Amino acid sequence: MRAVQATMALPGIVHDAETLWYDTSRWPTWVDGLAHVAKVEGDWPRAGSVVIWDSNPAGRGRVVERVVAHEPLGGQTSQVEDDSIRGRQTVTFTPADSGVDVDLVLEYEIKKSSIVTPLIDLLFIRRAMTMSLATTLRRFGVELEAANELGPA
Repeated sequence: MRAVQATMALPGIVHDAETLWYDTSRWPTWVDGLAHVAKVEGDWPRAGSVVIWDSNPAGRGRVVERVVAHEPLGGQTSQVEDDSIRGRQTVTFTPADSGVDVDLVLEYEIKKSSIVTPLIDLLFIRRAMTMSLATTLRRFGVELEAANELGPA
C-alpha cells in the first residue's frame, strides 16, 4: 500500500479537536471534496460504525468509511473505500505545548491498476491526495479555532 500524510498543529485541546472531528454534521465545512453525509450507521465514532458520504461532482463519488479502531482522546482508524481506491485512514490527536497536533494518514491501493499505475500514482495521485489531506486539516483548523472562540454551547 502507498501512504500519504498531513500533520497540523492546531489551537485548543484534544477533547475539543476530537469532538469536532467526529461531528459528521460539520464534515461538509472542512472535509475536502465532501458534498454531504448520506448515512451514519452504528455507534459512531466507535469500532464497527460506518459513515457513507458523497463527494462533489467530478470527485470520488460515494465513499464508505468503516471504523476498525477507536481510542477516545487518541484517534481512530477506518477502512476507506470508493470507486477508485481502498485503504485505511488514521487520525490521531496528540496534546502539544501550543495546543493539539492532528495527524491524518491514508494508506491506499488503487483498485484498477496497469503497468503505468505506479508512475501515474507518483506524478499525480499521491500529490493530489496529500494536498487533499492538507486542505482538510487546514479547513478543520479554521473550524476548530472558530469553535474555540465561540466557547461552549
